[in-house]
Amino acid sequence: MRAGGGGAAMAHGHGPGRCRCCGEEAAERGAAWGLYLRIDRQRLQCLNERREGSGATVFRPWEERGDRSQFVESDDDEELLFNIPFTGSVKLKGVIVMGEDDGTHPAEMRLFRNIPHMSFDDTAKEPEQTFSLSRDPLGELEYATKIARFSNVYHLSMHFPKNFGAETTKIFYIGLKGEWTEAHRHEVTICNYEASANPADHKLEQITPQTHFIS
Repeated sequence: MRAGGGGAAMAHGHGPGRCRCCGEEAAERGAAWGLYLRIDRQRLQCLNERREGSGATVFRPWEERGDRSQFVESDDDEELLFNIPFTGSVKLKGVIVMGEDDGTHPAEMRLFRNIPHMSFDDTAKEPEQTFSLSRDPLGELEYATKIARFSNVYHLSMHFPKNFGAETTKIFYIGLKGEWTEAHRHEVTICNYEASANPADHKLEQITPQTHFIS
């Protein structure tokens, strides 16, 4: 089923002025896009990447999305396919796809759940959700998923079949927002973090995704 990029994408802004909430909001939003920490990077795959290993670099902190030195570019044609295994169960709520403001920006995104080791031949299957993308050079547009279809995801595949007319596709950042639950012993993990948490520790954003989202 297709969700249009215009209707599903949301952006935040206050125009030329500044507001008091933006600092706190930025910190909270950065923590919300922390699912990159839950990716099993040893098994992460990006098919048709021009430079080996470059696909993994687009999954990084939200605050670092503007780093233009880290990107993945397709090789033989405009298609890219990511196979993303998680270290636990994920409820995926939103996606950001950031590219160039030109023809290399992906124009469509197709999401598949729990089909490990997908190939381009496998993309003939019906995806769980499809998005028409808009150019987003600043990483401001959020595409909301149909949460009921992505409530128990241990493996996510992202297929980008086309762009806006260029020979190759380039992506600088992919943000994944949602909730993560450890597959085993999550209660023990919570106890360990609570016992070792230090209010003076500035790495609280790494603790929050494991404790805040447990249902």
